[in-house]
Amino acid sequence: MTSLLQNLIDGLGQGSIYALLALGVAVIFGVMHLLNFAHGELITVSGYAAVAAFGSNLSWWLVAPLIIVVSIVTSLVIERVAFSRVRGASEFTQLLTSFGIHIIVSAVLIMSVGASVKTFAEPPWIFDRIDVGPLSLEKFDLLVIAVTAVTLAATTWLLQRTTFGLSLRAAAADFDTARLMGVDSDRVIRGAFALSGALAGVAGIFWLMRAGNTDPSAGIDPMLKGVLAALIGGLGSLRGAVLGGLALGVAEVLLRSQLPSSVAVLTDAVVFGLIAFLFIFRPQGLITVQHAERV
Repeated sequence: MTSLLQNLIDGLGQGSIYALLALGVAVIFGVMHLLNFAHGELITVSGYAAVAAFGSNLSWWLVAPLIIVVSIVTSLVIERVAFSRVRGASEFTQLLTSFGIHIIVSAVLIMSVGASVKTFAEPPWIFDRIDVGPLSLEKFDLLVIAVTAVTLAATTWLLQRTTFGLSLRAAAADFDTARLMGVDSDRVIRGAFALSGALAGVAGIFWLMRAGNTDPSAGIDPMLKGVLAALIGGLGSLRGAVLGGLALGVAEVLLRSQLPSSVAVLTDAVVFGLIAFLFIFRPQGLITVQHAERV
């Protein structure tokens, strides 16, 4: 029982990062009906900003907010340079655009800073543990869970209690009707990308802390985790994105701990298999979204 509880807490720590990534994906999908495969590039660019900051002898206390700012700015630049040009195009065209962004960002980074992996120092406390009764909990996991809870609460307040949040939810429900009622579509879309960038930035802090390095393709893995978590929870559902991220993290940790050591390296394959079964029996994800059609 103690081992199971330990694994659940570890899984929630990992799943909290996935939840933040999935929430950023879900925000963009809700407004534009776009599955943004360029979401991981926010962490890639932020990673290189962190490398430059550490080269100037900045501490993690200063690098962490820098990562969030760079992620927001990168998200807004991507929207302005790429997605704003194909806003009225087909979903397939927008999807290809998101893939194109990944290729272009990777190519620019390879030409400008090289393809080699850039490393930086992890926080000295990242593997420290706190004993709580029979449990031995990583400070990192506890911090991730706490920050994620605060971030989700702030996001909920933003969406439920502000004019921008009302406009964003109206656009997600019915974009054309929202525009007819006076909602500024450009402002809402830019705000959605800024919010998505902020969520990716918070997730990026912990992702980069744990990884301790970055390279031109560093965003692929977090992008896949975020998209998968959003799909599991139900595309377009913010609650589903959080639930999907937590479920994915817990599933990975439990499988790594329960599978025999000889096959533990196949955890990702087993997770993908379980997700495939989920989509066979419940293709809409864990939470059904009522407004799934593009309008």
